[in-house]
Amino acid sequence: MLPDPSLDLAHYRVTFFFGPEPDAQHPERLSCVFNVKKRSWKGGVQVAVEINLEQLDRARRALGWSAWLDRVLTGVPDDEHEGYRARAEDLLAQALCACKLDLRLQAGLAQENQRIRAESWSRELDRAVVAHQAVIKSHILTELDLTEDSNLPADK
Repeated sequence: MLPDPSLDLAHYRVTFFFGPEPDAQHPERLSCVFNVKKRSWKGGVQVAVEINLEQLDRARRALGWSAWLDRVLTGVPDDEHEGYRARAEDLLAQALCACKLDLRLQAGLAQENQRIRAESWSRELDRAVVAHQAVIKSHILTELDLTEDSNLPADK
């Protein structure tokens, strides 16, 4: 998710697996799971990345989320807004988890299945969201098949 991967990140292949999923024991948390493989490893590992609702709210504020999403949905029929909004929320959570994973990868990652807790990398994630908001928004637009310029689905 970060636009300028370090040389260390180039050694990893990251594949989104699933999420965001709520945590049954901690309803204020969401998690996404990624498969991570480093070139030198014989096999990949699964990394669950947690974010909490507070981190998600801070990201929404930093991105001007509500106003931006309202603007990009102006060309979408009203009866489709709810579906687009729900998908956009999932994509935002996925993007935040991917950003947090990238931060962890830059610091190095052991070859074992693991969980990156919601409390970890919180300040760094806040800075990454601000620094890379254009990339995050562009990713979400692409996944929604929308363009910011035309406010219409990209295939129309």
